[in-house]
Amino acid sequence: MTDVIDLQQRRVARTADRAFRNWRKRFNEDFGVDTSVSSISMRTLAFLARGKEDANFYLYDLIMNIRGMGSGFEFNILSPEEKMRVTDQYFFLLDQFRYECMRRMGWLQSCPGEDFTIVELIEGFDTIAPGIQAGIPMLAVSHPRYREFTQLRAVEKESFIRGLIPAALDELDGYSSTL
Repeated sequence: MTDVIDLQQRRVARTADRAFRNWRKRFNEDFGVDTSVSSISMRTLAFLARGKEDANFYLYDLIMNIRGMGSGFEFNILSPEEKMRVTDQYFFLLDQFRYECMRRMGWLQSCPGEDFTIVELIEGFDTIAPGIQAGIPMLAVSHPRYREFTQLRAVEKESFIRGLIPAALDELDGYSSTL
C-alpha cells in the first residue's frame, strides 16, 4: 500500500525547517512547523520579547524565510513596501511574544492567537492578524491592578495592557541576560 503525501504540508514543513535554522543555532532549541509561541523556552521568549540586540534579526529572518523573501540579512535591500510588510509582521509577532511572557509571569490569563503556530501566524498574517489584533489579552484575576482593569471600557483595555509591557520587560532582564 502506498502512503499519501500531502505536498503542501511537506513544503510548509521544509520551509519552516529552513526558516528556523538560525534560531536553532542561536537558542539551542528545537523549532519547527509545529512550534507555537507557548512552546518556546522562557529564556528565548524573553530575549525575543525585549526586541533588543539582534533579536529583530531573528524575527526578520524567520518572517522573510517563511515568506520566501530571503534571509534577514537582506532586510535592508527590500523594497519599501516589502520592508513595511515585514515590519508589520515583526511588530505583530513581538506583541505575541510579549503577551506570552506576561502570561507566564502570571499577569495575563489568556491572549488572543495563542492557539496558532508561529508559522501559521506568519503565513496567515493577512487573514489571522486582524482577528487577533481585535482581541484583548485578559488580565489575570491575581494581578494587583485587575479591579482597575475591569472598570475600563473595552476600548481602554488594550491600552491598559500595553501600558504594562515596560514593567514586564524590566522583569524579563534576568531571563535573557544569561543567553
